[in-house]
Amino acid sequence: MHVPASPTLRDLPADMLPRERLLGHGPDALSDAELLAVLLRTGIAGCNAIELGRALLLRFGGLRGLFTAPTQDLLSVAGVGPVKVSQLMAALELSRRQLAEAITRNDALTQPDLVKRFCASTLAHKEIECCIALYLDTRNRLIASEELARGTIDQAAVYPREVVRAALRHHASAVILAHNHPSGVAEPSRADEQFTRCVRDALALVDIRLLDHIIVAGQTTLSLAERGLM
Repeated sequence: MHVPASPTLRDLPADMLPRERLLGHGPDALSDAELLAVLLRTGIAGCNAIELGRALLLRFGGLRGLFTAPTQDLLSVAGVGPVKVSQLMAALELSRRQLAEAITRNDALTQPDLVKRFCASTLAHKEIECCIALYLDTRNRLIASEELARGTIDQAAVYPREVVRAALRHHASAVILAHNHPSGVAEPSRADEQFTRCVRDALALVDIRLLDHIIVAGQTTLSLAERGLM
């Protein structure tokens, strides 16, 4: 990846340094590239940390693309080694855990965008199809989230009775399913719809509601409940 030569951060005035601006004015004052510079700390020869941040955003199409990029794609970028990749992965995981905490404390039904963001942060970077379940209490707050299967999602990969068993184990009153489409196409397949109905009916037998099934495809999330497919 070619990046233009630029002064090092040490050459910039103090009031332009990302870390100092962050401490002095708060994170809202910084651009995405500057926040990445704080996280990455250093750039490469001829390209300071801010320029490296800009180059990464351009290469991967923004923050979502950057944080969901496969590890090997990140490592292929000049100046991005295991340490910087680890820093990016840690930032993504902290964000996912913060979202999980928010769902734990709040009614998931009143914050559908929060649930979608959590599902995206968990699944968007997966290179193979994965299915997770969010188990909720009587107030629709998150009790736990667990991976159900990897591979093509259908009744052969995820048995509805296993979802029921896990829901009972967690004393859940409701469940939200989510899985990713590595193809990048969010539209549900017939298998997705059939699987959703089978899980819904199995849960209903023990008086547990299936609230939604969310499909994550790159930067897109699709709710089967919002589509009227539940």
